[in-house]
Amino acid sequence: MPKKYAYELPEHRVDYGVRIPVEDLKIDEKAQRVLNEPRARSMANNLVPEALGTIVVSQRTNGDQYIVDGMHRWHVCKLTGIPEIVAEVHHGLDQQEEAVLFLIKNRESSKPTPLDEYKIGLTAGIPLFVDTDSALRKRNLSMGSTGTNMVGAVAGVLRITDLYGPETLERTLKVAEDAWGRTKETWDGMLLGGIGMFLGKHGDDIDDRVLSERIGKKDPAFRWRANITALASAGGTRHSGTGSRISTCYTLIVTEWDKGRRKENRIGS
Repeated sequence: MPKKYAYELPEHRVDYGVRIPVEDLKIDEKAQRVLNEPRARSMANNLVPEALGTIVVSQRTNGDQYIVDGMHRWHVCKLTGIPEIVAEVHHGLDQQEEAVLFLIKNRESSKPTPLDEYKIGLTAGIPLFVDTDSALRKRNLSMGSTGTNMVGAVAGVLRITDLYGPETLERTLKVAEDAWGRTKETWDGMLLGGIGMFLGKHGDDIDDRVLSERIGKKDPAFRWRANITALASAGGTRHSGTGSRISTCYTLIVTEWDKGRRKENRIGS
């Protein structure tokens, strides 16, 4: 299925091989991943200056220069006393466009964590992330380490938005909460993924209240998760990746929905 969301940038001037004093460069935390100090110190301890490479910099209209990609190499220069660094300089981008450029540059290389990508995607104003954040906020939820009010399954939640739209994500979150309450286990990625797949495929014919009652009555969230993991792996004899677990959850939801229904009204018939 083709992606509905894409990263785009306006045409702009780019200069290559520009030497910039390290002390002149700035960091915009909203358009960057979190600095990993131990990683930077390890890089500094094993640095080969000739292999430092080129970083990516945005020179804004006021002349300020912000690092887009290469923050750890810049920090290594500070730690080792290297005064200048070579950069690929992009001109005229604003903060939002810098965030987009960061995501483009890191899409095929050393990728940021899903949560970092989500945070920077919001700064970039990319619809996939903005729409997902809006659906979460409507349920008084946010993205982060999984807890009663935070969802940690970043990739899984984004996948629901990407495949089925933010309305389906919001329905998914409500069905999960109505079924199992607002708990850490409720926001498990494979549970949300299974509900999202079910609503994405059959949502027009589904009463969300009935769905939440049926799956909530069967088992609490932690037991659903244990059953799905066991079935998806089949004791270690099958592939047990995330996609397999989500498909298993979907199949179990179909089974619960179809119980007591005439054959012609069953989704799985």
